[in-house]
Amino acid sequence: MDDTEARPVYALNLFDIADRDEYAAYSRRSAQEVERHGGKVVALGKFADSIRGGIEPRQALILVEWQSRAHFDGYREDPELADLHPHREAGGGNYVWHLFDKLDDLRPLLR
Repeated sequence: MDDTEARPVYALNLFDIADRDEYAAYSRRSAQEVERHGGKVVALGKFADSIRGGIEPRQALILVEWQSRAHFDGYREDPELADLHPHREAGGGNYVWHLFDKLDDLRPLLR
């Protein structure tokens, strides 16, 4: 495993609620499973206003810090969670799921 694989990553989730019951079924278990797989929910948010940018607004934001990309992938690929992820997919609409490497400062972007 190289250094980038061992570094924390952030998963930015932007989505609309497509089916409340399905997303509720996902959220009842997801927090404990995220934690069990090395993730920590850093922020939850409800859309308030679009100030600038070309991204279509979504109702909800969830930001999760994962110990590494491998931990994130482990959550997504865990066969014990095969019954969980379909609830997220059915419950959320217009889903955006982006990963960002955690930085201590912006110098790597300014090189």
